[in-house]
Amino acid sequence: MRILFQGDSITDAGRNRADKYDLGEGYPFYAAALIKEKYPDRKFEFINKGVSGDRAELLLARWQEDAINIQPDVISILIGVNDTWHNSAPQTNWMKHEYFEYCYRTILEDVKKNTNAKIIMIEQFLLYTDDKAYFRTDLAPKIEITRKLAREYADAYIPMDGLFAKASVDKEPTFWAEDGVHPTKAGAQLMASYYLDAISPFIDSFSDN
Repeated sequence: MRILFQGDSITDAGRNRADKYDLGEGYPFYAAALIKEKYPDRKFEFINKGVSGDRAELLLARWQEDAINIQPDVISILIGVNDTWHNSAPQTNWMKHEYFEYCYRTILEDVKKNTNAKIIMIEQFLLYTDDKAYFRTDLAPKIEITRKLAREYADAYIPMDGLFAKASVDKEPTFWAEDGVHPTKAGAQLMASYYLDAISPFIDSFSDN
């Protein structure tokens, strides 16, 4: 079973770009470990193609080579925070929501038309920090777009912004992501636990023939 992780730096997590099987130090690494632990008798091929700094438009530009050509059985996508962050100064420079939706929708349409992959969409997230709190002005509508697209295209959806908000009731937001965006080890492990929940039904129903 071929599992592809796609997205930005949260997925990239310092992976070795020369080795597609290097999972980096983020949630893909911990998710793969949990999957192998739960299914010790199953064969998996884990591929991480996350690229630090990517926005939806950059993911779209490399989609054929880094997703469609790989023909995964399951693909997870986490994209969107840079579409806000990289356009946050000045605050009048926000990326148009319609363009974000166009790029993301095109990616998802491509998966549906040109692969048999199950799609796991992971919601972009922002934990509270003083310096990035104003991102919510732009991020919140884009999260709503992601949720709308998930209703149309996703086989599983991980509402990570809400889940991190829930986790931040018991622990300070910086426990999960020091800068509000990039998960700590604890944050990555939390994401991995939700990933395992999302992917398990697909593994259970998948045939290795």
